[in-house]
Amino acid sequence: MDIGERLKQFRELKGLSQRQIEERTGLPRCYVSRVENGHTVPTVKTLEKFARALEMALYQLFYEGEKPPRLVKTQEEEIDDWASGRKGKRIFSNLQKAIRKMPVPDRALLFDVASKIVGKKTRT
Repeated sequence: MDIGERLKQFRELKGLSQRQIEERTGLPRCYVSRVENGHTVPTVKTLEKFARALEMALYQLFYEGEKPPRLVKTQEEEIDDWASGRKGKRIFSNLQKAIRKMPVPDRALLFDVASKIVGKKTRT
């Protein structure tokens, strides 16, 4: 899938010119042209601007089906333990603050020990 071609198709379907896309996104018209012709690959942030200018959801730039895709549960939604609750978040927040205050060698030692506990190799 060529994202530039998709953007051009949607722009033309909406009856918009590159100048109008320029006005709606704040991106130079020459940049819009370069994207549409495949000379430049836009960032996700830029694609969000295009989607807003075309008055469509970002996923529609990539999705080719008629119906919207089925929503997938994120890992955060699937977690149902004490750590995802108020108390757990507070504990992890305090732990994060304490780790930030640690000297670098102590922090490296802590991460090394923790990684060995969970059975993963450490970065050297």
